[in-house]
Amino acid sequence: MKVIHLISGGDTGGAKTHVHSLLSNLSHQIDATMVCFTEGVFVQEARELGIRTEVFPGKNLFRILRQLEELVRAEGYDLIHCHGARGNMMGAMLSYRIKLPTVSTVHSDYRLDYLGRPFSRLTYGLINSIALRFLDFRIGVSDAMVDLLITRGFNPERLFAIYNGLDFTPRPASMSREEFFHSVGLQADDSCVVVGIAARLNPVKDIATLIRAFAKAYSRVPTLRLLIAGDGSELDMLKNLSKELGVSHAICFAGWIADTDTFYRSIDINTLTSLSETFPYALTEGARAALPTVSSRVGGVPYLIDHGVNGFLFPARDTDALASHLVTLAEDQNLRQQLGTRLYEKAKKEYSLEATVSRQLEIYQKILSWKKQDEILICGAYGKGNAGDDAILLAILSELRNLNPDFSFHVLSRNPKETRLSYRVNALYTFNFPKIMRRMRHCALYINGGGSLMQDVTSWRSLWFYLWTLHAAKRRGCCVLMYGCGIGPIHSPKNRALAARTIEKCVDAITLRDPHSLQELEDMRVSAPEIILSSDPTVTLPAASPEMIDSIFQNNQLDPNGQYIAFIVRPWSGFDEKVPVFAAVAEYAYQTYHLTPIFFPIEPRLDISAAKKITTLLKIPYHLFSDIYSAEQTIGFLSRMRTVVSMRLHGLIFSAGQGVPLIGIVYDPKVSSFLAYIGQNLYLDLDRLTVSALQEQIDIAVSRSTDREFLAERVTRLRQVESKNSQTAAKLLGLEGPDSSTQSRRLS
Repeated sequence: MKVIHLISGGDTGGAKTHVHSLLSNLSHQIDATMVCFTEGVFVQEARELGIRTEVFPGKNLFRILRQLEELVRAEGYDLIHCHGARGNMMGAMLSYRIKLPTVSTVHSDYRLDYLGRPFSRLTYGLINSIALRFLDFRIGVSDAMVDLLITRGFNPERLFAIYNGLDFTPRPASMSREEFFHSVGLQADDSCVVVGIAARLNPVKDIATLIRAFAKAYSRVPTLRLLIAGDGSELDMLKNLSKELGVSHAICFAGWIADTDTFYRSIDINTLTSLSETFPYALTEGARAALPTVSSRVGGVPYLIDHGVNGFLFPARDTDALASHLVTLAEDQNLRQQLGTRLYEKAKKEYSLEATVSRQLEIYQKILSWKKQDEILICGAYGKGNAGDDAILLAILSELRNLNPDFSFHVLSRNPKETRLSYRVNALYTFNFPKIMRRMRHCALYINGGGSLMQDVTSWRSLWFYLWTLHAAKRRGCCVLMYGCGIGPIHSPKNRALAARTIEKCVDAITLRDPHSLQELEDMRVSAPEIILSSDPTVTLPAASPEMIDSIFQNNQLDPNGQYIAFIVRPWSGFDEKVPVFAAVAEYAYQTYHLTPIFFPIEPRLDISAAKKITTLLKIPYHLFSDIYSAEQTIGFLSRMRTVVSMRLHGLIFSAGQGVPLIGIVYDPKVSSFLAYIGQNLYLDLDRLTVSALQEQIDIAVSRSTDREFLAERVTRLRQVESKNSQTAAKLLGLEGPDSSTQSRRLS
């Protein structure tokens, strides 16, 4: 593999470090050449690292373009990799002439690169914005940068994420802490807690917020000191600010420090206050030194720092939040050590230089093997803020990507922008009929995806819409699959006849999540499609990491190792009459089994108001969640419950996949059907719910929570039958097996 890298040659900071470290290591595995357009320190350091570097200087772009074309043709490069405004511009023009695939690494928000420099922003910034649109692929230096590019209209399927990797080989300090502080002029002894930041002193880094927060923290902890390593346009302003706040004696402006290893080995707390970032080296370098870190919640930072687990995050410009975190760390040495150790372990595992090089090679291979893949259109109740429905989409995408990671997906969503961001897929507005029909003409498979879409209880119109999509997809040549779904109830005789006729004529296969749905299809006399009893796709979703779940508990002032019972309720006809029953049973669980009631919403827009009706009656400790969590976080949270009492089917499904004892409150036959299917036979009809009946079932569920064999057996069974969903999709796509990722074909 031969790759040519194009970069201006005047880069500094994270971009320089990323390119140098990446190319010096890539060169051992592939033929990599770097072309710069100006001589300087960047080029000199690259050559010292053994990177083959060519310089094409001058302002005559067309002459330089001819030189580049001659070089690429003469040496037979396979791929053009661009960095920065000039590299992107030259790469876009070069690829037009020689038709090679092009990729750009986006190191920072290109709209902020020239902040404070209006002329450069108008010229280089505009050129970069245009050139990026003409390249084939883009690599964001963090998942957050990829998200940013998605919001700006770039195709999610042609974006990749990479992180600034760091060599985690131990690097000792060149001098002692005392010697280093003396060398830079910081007045600090062993009793001092030193806060540090290494950053350019420009508006994007927002060092002013750090100084203001430090001043507030210093008033409470006088042993605090602040060491600022960096230089830039805001130096005088920042020095004046520290004087105005009366903390100049406790702050040291050290200027640019080349020996960053000694800097990070000497300070006690690492900070970052940027308004915008991709994935800064300042954090991984601090992590290599096992430093507790406080950072603004920007860019890719939350992918490294889990708030409360291995560091603290605060909203950008929030002086009070930053000051509070500094005080907390300054007053607790054990906490500093604990957070720093956790951050080191995570960064070494996931953000090492070896991981970055491996990821870059993987991206190159994907680009060079890129070809048009089968397209799959997925329709469901997505983008409406329902955790259960969104989890279905996540599960379907995960399973189909396991079949073939190169499938191209389009999803119908009520909030296509959010869906594109959350799942890295193309998305269409659910009711954009012209675009939907055009998309169907290109799709090999149409999936009516999960949940109880075929019902007329909540709406006749939604049933008609989903039936129309089945008909339209089949008319346009798609294979049609109803994936891990529930059927019914469909009460209207006309709707039942319409649904039966449409499914019979337009659907190739149906996988069902419960026996009740199978009975519904039999009663409707649907027999032409292949019908398979499986399970809900979400039972295979993994839980978030234990550390992440711990932080959710801690951020809500809950003990991660406490004893809890979860209630998941929703508004429904007859619910208000049963509110006193739920309240009485919550108090019973607390008084009898010392289980603190947790009220957890699956669809916050509706569920929180229902839960509040119960909590107003409680005289015991409880907690009502109001935040929105991902499917993995919800699953991990529910896995910590001793038992779950739920009206929401997906509250039961999420918990069942983790082996939690369940009690279903039945407002729809799908709830009891699912529980009976998996062998957890505790459920009560909502309209017949009584305190004594629910108390009795809680007694049984709590006793089951210690029967690991009973619970594990049911989890295993659930996951085994669920695999029939993706197996059916593979069959329709012509895949011979899970390893036949390139053998899919369009069927009509």
